[in-house]
Amino acid sequence: MKPRPAPIATSLGRSPTVALLDEAQRQKARGVQVFNLSGGEPDFPTPAHIVRPAVEALEAGFTHYTPSRGLPELRDAIAAKLLAENGITADPETDIVVTPSAKHGMFIALAGVIAPGDEVLVPSPAWVSYAPMITLLGGRPVDVPLDPSDQFTITEEQLTAAVTPRTRAILVNSPNNPTGRMLSPAEADAVTRVARAYDLSILADEIYEHIRYGGRSHVSLAAWPGGTGRTITVNGFSKSHAMTGWRLGYVAGPAAVMREVVKVQEHTVGCAASFVQRGALAAFTDESQVAVREMVASYDGRRRYVVDALNKMSGIACADPEGAFYVLPDISRLGFGSARECGAWLLEHAGVLVTPGSAFGPTVGQHVRLSFAASPETLATAIERLGTALAGRELTQAAAAVSPAAR
Repeated sequence: MKPRPAPIATSLGRSPTVALLDEAQRQKARGVQVFNLSGGEPDFPTPAHIVRPAVEALEAGFTHYTPSRGLPELRDAIAAKLLAENGITADPETDIVVTPSAKHGMFIALAGVIAPGDEVLVPSPAWVSYAPMITLLGGRPVDVPLDPSDQFTITEEQLTAAVTPRTRAILVNSPNNPTGRMLSPAEADAVTRVARAYDLSILADEIYEHIRYGGRSHVSLAAWPGGTGRTITVNGFSKSHAMTGWRLGYVAGPAAVMREVVKVQEHTVGCAASFVQRGALAAFTDESQVAVREMVASYDGRRRYVVDALNKMSGIACADPEGAFYVLPDISRLGFGSARECGAWLLEHAGVLVTPGSAFGPTVGQHVRLSFAASPETLATAIERLGTALAGRELTQAAAAVSPAAR
């Protein structure tokens, strides 16, 4: 009997963001110049003081298994960080699991709290992989669409209206991908009130925690009144420390849940890479804090440049993100049938790759996501090409509107 694909796998679509990255590579292989603003990839190299101990670990033969929960010294460092920066008390022996990527961390955290048929509330716009992860575990993602005209604010009323007897968790991402919005105290109250009222778990994705602007404060739901004891926090090193290829993250939560989460780790990947964990220890040093601040300062400059440039283009309205490194401009006045149509046109006429908003939820089908984590040079050229292409399109449309043939 020939192998047959599993229905649960065939029901999934590809990751839209990964598919776009593949498309960019295909175009480049054909000799087409593509300016890729679709991905969430910092353009900085990993800081050298993090690379060195990982290389030294490799050279010293530190290449074998570690405990499934992660190196004890790394868990100690994570626990200290969570307490000092987030107000979260986590026992490194029982409450923390180091994972090969924050993405895997989210998957095994979900596996620890939901069963087949359970529902997870996912306020959207939301990262493209949350719903497929829930589906792969036999759960049901429940989209809670947020209103762009209300700055994508999470309200207690919206969450409550989506709760059913099968609801088991709420998944919240702050700073948010793709909107750049950060959770406010009022929203934290809304999430925790609903979680308490219906005895729900909270999954808090904080991967962009350190990338925020204007002196804004980060809210950790695990330390918020009503969130303590029911929140599983997922974080990692990819975005803040430019360590995307290292694939390292961590999960922190109540011991009773983490006891189950680590079983999933044991039976899937076993443990995170040993030498990678050794390098990550350097991510908690003062030197690392300086490096992160420098990267964020650079992102801040790029953010201001991109927002200002986009808002000067006719037909585009771009909100100022509070965190992460994405903008999600409204392109509804450009007259495209959809964000996908707009994205295809921009790739063909400007050579710029963006992500259609429809990949992130139903309320942003007339938005596109642009990443400003690309180099300043790439950004400047891409934005110039966008502006030129769209201005040319507008002139062509105007000429067609007044031509004799159009009357």
